[in-house]
Amino acid sequence: MGIIIAGVAVVLLVLWVMSCQRRLAVMDENVNNAMTQIGVQLSSRFDALTALLDLTKGYAAHESQTLIETIKSRRSMITAASTPDDVLNQEGIISEALRRISMVEKRYPELKANESYHKCMNAVDSYEKMVHTSRLIYNDSVTKLNRELRMFPASLLARGFGFQYRDYLEAAEDKTNMPGMK
Repeated sequence: MGIIIAGVAVVLLVLWVMSCQRRLAVMDENVNNAMTQIGVQLSSRFDALTALLDLTKGYAAHESQTLIETIKSRRSMITAASTPDDVLNQEGIISEALRRISMVEKRYPELKANESYHKCMNAVDSYEKMVHTSRLIYNDSVTKLNRELRMFPASLLARGFGFQYRDYLEAAEDKTNMPGMK
């Protein structure tokens, strides 16, 4: 009888450990997925920004070409393994490009009247909103994972399974100073 009780206790313990590991794995994967989604949105935003820069070539050819080359050299892909600092770095590149486009737009009012320019600027703005939503989802996923990692008894097993706390995506300092999108 004692062996049966011990066997049941061991089985229950193994099932609990498996359940805990699976729950942590799902949460960790949600964080990875959210970071990947940010990468997809940033990539789309870079593509829209490049199209916008192509439109400015007719007005400020040298400045646009220099900016396109700078963006291509500094752009990197955001993946599940990326950190919040990687995201902030990429957003900084986009902010710099938008500031420079805004300067070109001020010097060439006919650019602002261009319908294609408006479509591209709206696309850039749309992707910015998607990035914002993806950031919220990422931070929510990080909150859930970090909370679980701190709570007993999962905290006992988490490090043994290789799960670690994740950093939040903080708002970029220069986000409030970005030029208007419309």
